[in-house]
Amino acid sequence: MRIDAPAPTALPVSPASTPSFVVANGVRFAFFEEGRGPLVLMVHGFPDTAHTWDEVRPAVAAAGFRVVTPFTRGYAPTAIPADGAYDGDTLGRDVLALIRALGESRAILVGHDWGASAVYSAASLEPETVAKLVTIGVPYPASIRPTPRTLWSVRHFFSLRLRGAEAMARANDFAHIDELVQRWSPAWRVPPGETDAVKRAFREPGCLDAALGYYRGLRLQLPPSQRKRIRVPTVSFAGLNDVVAPEAYDRAASWFTAGYEVVRVPGGHFMHREHPAHFTRELLRVLGSPR
Repeated sequence: MRIDAPAPTALPVSPASTPSFVVANGVRFAFFEEGRGPLVLMVHGFPDTAHTWDEVRPAVAAAGFRVVTPFTRGYAPTAIPADGAYDGDTLGRDVLALIRALGESRAILVGHDWGASAVYSAASLEPETVAKLVTIGVPYPASIRPTPRTLWSVRHFFSLRLRGAEAMARANDFAHIDELVQRWSPAWRVPPGETDAVKRAFREPGCLDAALGYYRGLRLQLPPSQRKRIRVPTVSFAGLNDVVAPEAYDRAASWFTAGYEVVRVPGGHFMHREHPAHFTRELLRVLGSPR
């Protein structure tokens, strides 16, 4: 008599290797995926790619979540959008469309830098679609009050909009990309090869111009989705060595009506890359149980 082994209680987690693709909001998105469970959509910023989550994604998947990390619009191998739109509302709609294209009705959203802007907008546009909001490195835009120091720190917001920005960014093997990472994470001894993935993407035709389109799309007035209070439970990660002081996140508290926590962690703007073990431990705490 043959006795079959009992069926596994969960599907095994396999590491992401090559990207998958899905069409959402009219754009063909590339993404990595690991794990099974509630969807956690993790969105990268600039200068970065979906590889920014390579050390975080496996741990979140192992904790019982389905983790998807897309390359955002215009970032190779994701397609360059035909409409050339990179405003906050459009980025938020990308996130919401990705949730549906992945076969889900709700998700936990995690966003860093421009990814934080995108998930803030998504949570504002459709709060019922967002189970929890986690942002990294960017306070809620409506709460930010510019100071001379802040304006100097974000001077790339202006320089990357100029006509010669693409040539400037490409010069000396994208040295400006390395400079930006170091400027925003001043205490980090950036390891060799840290920016190789984004440089590889930027060498693809049209990709760097698309990434700069995010900056060209900025307007003096915030997009409508970033001028409303957030009605989703939110956790914001603030780097202790970031150019943006943690107190800026504290001042944003009145913009959140369903719970708000500021998590101070070591590191600068790229805190999840500088101290991945510490960051991931705190992220798993705020995500809670997948059940």
